[in-house]
Amino acid sequence: MISLTEAQLLAWLTPLLWPFIRALALLGSLPVFSQKAVPMRVKVGLALFIALAAQPSLPAMPVIALDSPQAFMVIAQQVLVGLTMGFAVRVVFAAVELGGELIGLQMGLNFAGFFDPATASQGTATSRFFGTLVAFLFVLSNGHLTLIGALVRSFEVFAVGDSPFAFLHQLQPQRWGAEIFMLGLWIALPLVGMLLFVNLVLGVISRVAPQISVFSVGFPITVSVGLIGMLLTLPLLEQPFAMALQRMVEQFQ
Repeated sequence: MISLTEAQLLAWLTPLLWPFIRALALLGSLPVFSQKAVPMRVKVGLALFIALAAQPSLPAMPVIALDSPQAFMVIAQQVLVGLTMGFAVRVVFAAVELGGELIGLQMGLNFAGFFDPATASQGTATSRFFGTLVAFLFVLSNGHLTLIGALVRSFEVFAVGDSPFAFLHQLQPQRWGAEIFMLGLWIALPLVGMLLFVNLVLGVISRVAPQISVFSVGFPITVSVGLIGMLLTLPLLEQPFAMALQRMVEQFQ
């Protein structure tokens, strides 16, 4: 009969356990994969597959007894690192959705709000459109593969058990909120400027020809110009999104 000691079991288990926890936390907070449409079994299976496939590229993992206080700290570290990586990607998604929100506000479409079950929040049609578009763009541009590569390399930057919470001081995620407004305004500024010009022209027309009902004519004109502007600017969305995503992911490599 084959007998295994606790030290042998820990030596086999810990190299797989820490990457599995970090990958599962990442998938639990990552846009697209964190939605309720993705079953928990799929997330657990993907996290286990990533942990197994990444074994040749991972550094040596410390062997820590699972019933020790240090194990609790290490587990908390893996969960926080994974959640922080997912939050970094979510910041980029939120920035694009903010751009869509500002565009919808200028188009006068903010009244067309609806409840989004994916995020459990109230959203507008334009922000949801940009959010869905950037989700497709994330998958088609292999953003998920880039993030998996960053997850593997994060074990060299944020080693397991090495000052469990020091990575928060290094990353400073509280400053990422500025990224939302910077990228969101960068995306929305061309269309917002165009729609402001349209509103200015409509204001001049209402002063020159008061008999024209600007309220009945201005709304369809504003919406039409906004939709045409969105159609023209959508091909330009890939580059700022890719640059922002790369800038956030590089912090973990």
